[in-house]
Amino acid sequence: MATIIECVPNFSEGRNRAVLTALEQTAKSVPGVSLLDFSGDKSHNRSVYTLVGSPKGIEEAAFALCKTACELIDLRHHSGEHPRMGATDVIPFIPLSGATMEQCVQLSKRVGERIYEELKIPVYLYEESACAEYRRNLASVRRGEFEGLREKMKNPDWVPDFGNAPHISAGAVAVGARAPLIAFNINLDTPDKNIASEIAKTIRFSSGGYKYCKAIGVFLEGKNAAQVSINMTNYAETPLYRIFNAVAAEAERRGVKIIGSEIIGLSPARALIDSAVHYLKLDGFDADKQVLDFRIGE
Repeated sequence: MATIIECVPNFSEGRNRAVLTALEQTAKSVPGVSLLDFSGDKSHNRSVYTLVGSPKGIEEAAFALCKTACELIDLRHHSGEHPRMGATDVIPFIPLSGATMEQCVQLSKRVGERIYEELKIPVYLYEESACAEYRRNLASVRRGEFEGLREKMKNPDWVPDFGNAPHISAGAVAVGARAPLIAFNINLDTPDKNIASEIAKTIRFSSGGYKYCKAIGVFLEGKNAAQVSINMTNYAETPLYRIFNAVAAEAERRGVKIIGSEIIGLSPARALIDSAVHYLKLDGFDADKQVLDFRIGE
C-alpha cells in the first residue's frame, strides 16, 4: 500500500488573484503531489489548498508553498475577518493511506525546522506535534495574531519551537500533525456579526459547547451576511448535523434564520453520509454495503 499524506496549508490571502495563482502553480510543480482543492474567500482574506502525495513530495510542497507565500504576502498590509499570525498561517499534515500520525509528527518537525533555517520564519508546533499540552490548540498558539507576536514571544511560555522573533512581513507559522478536520461555515440572514459571535460562543467547546467544535463569528462583506465559521475536529463524535441544528435553534432564538452552509476544502464522505442518514431518517442504513461508490472502490 502506497503511503499517502494530506497537507492543508492556509494562507493569509484571499483577494489577490496573482498571489493565489502563484501558490497554485507552486503546489502543482512538485513531483509526487496532487492539488485536490482550492478555496479562497475575500472577506476572510484567506485561502486553503488541499494536497495529497508521498511523504517526500508533501514535505517539499509544504516548504515550497511557505517560501512562495513569504515572498508574496506582507501581513503589514493585511486585513480580514479570519484570525492570522502568518503569511502561511498554518500547515497541518494528516495521515491517510499507509501513513501514521507519528510519521506526520516527524514530518512536521522537519518542515518546521527547515522553514526557520532557510526562511527565518519562526515556527510553533501544534496539535500532535506540540511540545506541551497548552500549545496543542491552534487558537491558543495564534492568540494575539500577527500584531502581537513580538510581545508574545517575550513570554517564556510562548517562545517558538524554532526561532525567537517574528519575521518582519511573514510573521510566524503553526506546523503540526492532526486528524482530519472539517471546515464548516453557516451563513445567517443578518449582517450583524455580533449575533454570529454569540452563536459561535454558545456552540464551541472552549465556551462550554460541543466537544470537537471550534467556532467564531465573522462578517461576509460580499454577501452582507454574518457567518458562524466552524472547525469540526472529530465529526464521528460530534456530527455536522448536530452543530447545524444547534446553530439553527440559536439563530431562531435571536430572530434570524440560516440561509446556507458550506464546506471549505474536502470532507470525509462519512461525515456527509451521517448527516444524510439523520435527515432522511434512514433505518438500518449501512454505508459500507449500500453506498455505490464504496462498493466500486472495493
